[in-house]
Amino acid sequence: MVLGIARGGVIVAKAVADELGTPLDVIVIRKVGHPLQRELALGAVSASGESVVTQYAADLPLEVLTALFEAQAQGARRMETSLRHDAPPLELQGRCAIVVDDGIATSATMECAIAHVRRAEAARVVCAAPVAPLESVEHLRPLCDRIAVVVVAREREFAVGRYYVDFGEVGDAQVLAALAPA
Repeated sequence: MVLGIARGGVIVAKAVADELGTPLDVIVIRKVGHPLQRELALGAVSASGESVVTQYAADLPLEVLTALFEAQAQGARRMETSLRHDAPPLELQGRCAIVVDDGIATSATMECAIAHVRRAEAARVVCAAPVAPLESVEHLRPLCDRIAVVVVAREREFAVGRYYVDFGEVGDAQVLAALAPA
């Protein structure tokens, strides 16, 4: 089955699921940004509670980190409720799960998604994205059974958006439309 990381990953995942003829589902992961630099990932948290902390979190007090992670966990749960409309997630146990995002930057979001899929006892975990920096690919490689990245960037100043003509915000309506046939 194919799991798209909400929001942008669902759009890419739909194309993958359509091509493979497999079921599509959503997984909600929220990046936890640094309070002074939102794009710097302190980690990520899933709607179901898995979390990943990056090295950038080391300089913040535990109570600040706890508050930041809990706020994003609440946001993830609200988003999941909004996108699922009470529909249960597809059963992952014993199945191959292809986890798709629109790009991998620090790898925190994908690592959190892998933790979620592993906890759900998927038989195999494949990570897929159109673009990722080499450092993130190497970090994720031992965590999944296979990693499929179309473009592996070697630049130091990496940004996923530089690889898209239009990297605008993906709204809930677009995600719901992509998930509707699934």
